[in-house]
Amino acid sequence: MKDLAEFLFTASMLRRTPRSGLQFLGSGKESVAEHVFQTMITAYTLVKMEHKQGREVDENKILRLCLLHDMLESRTGDHNYVNKKYIRVDESGALDDMCRPLFFGAEVKSLITEFEAKESVEAQLAADADQLALMALVKEQHDLGNPYARKWLMVASQRLLTDSGRSLGRALTDGDWASWWFSKESNEWWVNGKNPGESD
Repeated sequence: MKDLAEFLFTASMLRRTPRSGLQFLGSGKESVAEHVFQTMITAYTLVKMEHKQGREVDENKILRLCLLHDMLESRTGDHNYVNKKYIRVDESGALDDMCRPLFFGAEVKSLITEFEAKESVEAQLAADADQLALMALVKEQHDLGNPYARKWLMVASQRLLTDSGRSLGRALTDGDWASWWFSKESNEWWVNGKNPGESD
């Protein structure tokens, strides 16, 4: 039980691990744990898109890939693309140290390794969910006025591997961050506190 408790303490560290790349964007903030949540919601959406197109993918595996994809950052920290030009992280050692005490460690290791390889369709969809989660955050910063965010969106979109990922990426890029709650259709509510057609 001690090993399991320590695994949970490891995961909790992600709440206090910042996504380091945002310092180069100049705005926005997010913990790794927040990013993992957004990645899983995005993966769930991608799976539903795949199913709607008649493509069978392993939903459970995709969600597990996304759940675990950044677990090592509890030990290594989050290293962005600038950091990675100069710093070599012993991810293999961190993976071994995290998984060795766990009776299900082989499964965790296999999932993280599969995510990194990006060879299976499930891993490619999980990788797209990872990039799309970033794009959602960067689009928010773009719509709030960050002039550099457009370049980040373009780069992230070029990393997408699947048709569903590219389709959702275009929707994120072309959309409006606030349109789901603040749109011209809801103007009556914001002006008068009523929905269209609602009487006093």
